[in-house]
Amino acid sequence: MKHIGRRARIAAAGVVLAALVGAGSAAHAAGTKVDSTSFPLFVNGPFVGCAAGPNAVPTVEANVERGDLNDTLSLKLDGFRPGLQFDLFTVENSPQLADGSPNPSFANNFGLAWYQSDIEVGDDGSGEVQIKTILLDQIFGFDAGKSLAPTNTFHVGFWFNDPADAAPCGFKGTTPFNGEHQAGPLAFITRPDATTNLGPLCTDPDGEGHCNP
Repeated sequence: MKHIGRRARIAAAGVVLAALVGAGSAAHAAGTKVDSTSFPLFVNGPFVGCAAGPNAVPTVEANVERGDLNDTLSLKLDGFRPGLQFDLFTVENSPQLADGSPNPSFANNFGLAWYQSDIEVGDDGSGEVQIKTILLDQIFGFDAGKSLAPTNTFHVGFWFNDPADAAPCGFKGTTPFNGEHQAGPLAFITRPDATTNLGPLCTDPDGEGHCNP
C-alpha cells in the first residue's frame, strides 16, 4: 500500500507540473522535434552547364541528424564535373521560391552567411562532406556592435570556389564566398517551404513566420 501511495503522489505532482507549464509548452516538450530531416539542394540555373559532368545531371541531397550537443549534416553530390571545388555556407535568404521561380524580393542579398566547409568532387563525379554544428531550428548569428539582432541561417548553399570554373557559363568577377573572398557564383541552394517561407533547417515552425528553437 505504501508503494501505491508513492506512485499516486508522483502522478499528482506530474499533473501539477503540466498545469504550470501549460498545455502548449507541454506538447512541445513532449517531442515535436524531429530526429532527422532530408532535403535536396537545387541548381542555380545559369551555371548548371559548368557544374554537370559529361552526360550527367548534377544532384545534391542533404541529411541532418539532431544531436544532444550539436547536429550532423551530411551532403552528397553526384553527376558533377570531376575535380570541381565548392564552398559550403548556411545563409539567411535563398534566391529561389518554393516552386523554383526567382524570388522577386531577393535583390542579390543572401543575408547573414556562415562558412561551414569546403567540398571536393572526385574523379567519379561524386562528392561528400559532413559537418557537426548547431543546425536544426537554432542556427543563428548576431553582432551587437553592428546592431545585427540574432538572425537565423536556415538555408544551405554552396559556391564555385574558382571563378574560372564558371566563366564558360558567362560568370564574370568574384563573390566573397570562400576563404580568400574570391569565389565564383552560387552553384546550388535550398528553397523555402511554400507555407512557412522558412529554409529546411527549420523543422519546427511556429505558424507566425518564425521557428521554435
